[in-house]
Amino acid sequence: MINLLGIVVRENEELLNDIELKTAPADFRFPTTNQTRHCFTRYIEFHRCLAAKGEESNECERFAKYYRSLCPGDWIEKWNEQRENGTFPGPL
Repeated sequence: MINLLGIVVRENEELLNDIELKTAPADFRFPTTNQTRHCFTRYIEFHRCLAAKGEESNECERFAKYYRSLCPGDWIEKWNEQRENGTFPGPL
């Protein structure tokens, strides 16, 4: 099947089937349905891991996956800007 742009839709569907979507595992520190603190903590854990192990380390990738699945993109952008400006409110 081909769409209006001439892109083969069947190939795109096969690529999408290969993608496995996951979220962060349950964490006993955050038992309620409100995941705001969970999101913030995972973001901080990721950046602490990078600081300790270096940017090239793959060991921190799981924390990145966790915070990216929990946190709204707008929050992440704001926190990244705050870190760059030195105004991030959390302990990094």
